[in-house]
Amino acid sequence: MDSIADMLVRINNAVKIKKETVDLPHSKMKEALSRIMVGEGFVGKSEVMTRMNKKYLRLTLKYNDKKKSVIEGLKRVSTPGRRYYVGATKIPRVRSGFGTAIISTPRGLMTDVEARSNKVGGEVICYIW
Repeated sequence: MDSIADMLVRINNAVKIKKETVDLPHSKMKEALSRIMVGEGFVGKSEVMTRMNKKYLRLTLKYNDKKKSVIEGLKRVSTPGRRYYVGATKIPRVRSGFGTAIISTPRGLMTDVEARSNKVGGEVICYIW
């Protein structure tokens, strides 16, 4: 099973029913992904918690004053069956620069803007807008 796709689907479902928080099984990749989402302002807070000796992530979702979510859409790009790699010059722009592409590089997970400035390519994990 694709754990990153599961994470994105859980976040998308929580946004649709306007939940305040969403709990996810923990992994280092999901933790790094959630840190980027907090840094870009899509998620309010990310915490690593423990329940019955199992770690899990708790994401606090962000909404504006009219209870509309900050996250409008999420899309998994590279899947276990079809990997999608790009070079430093071919990094995609999401929604004409209003969204964010998260890229797994040899230097760790980065946003599309960071990868372009560091002139490094990698695997495109997902798009968030």
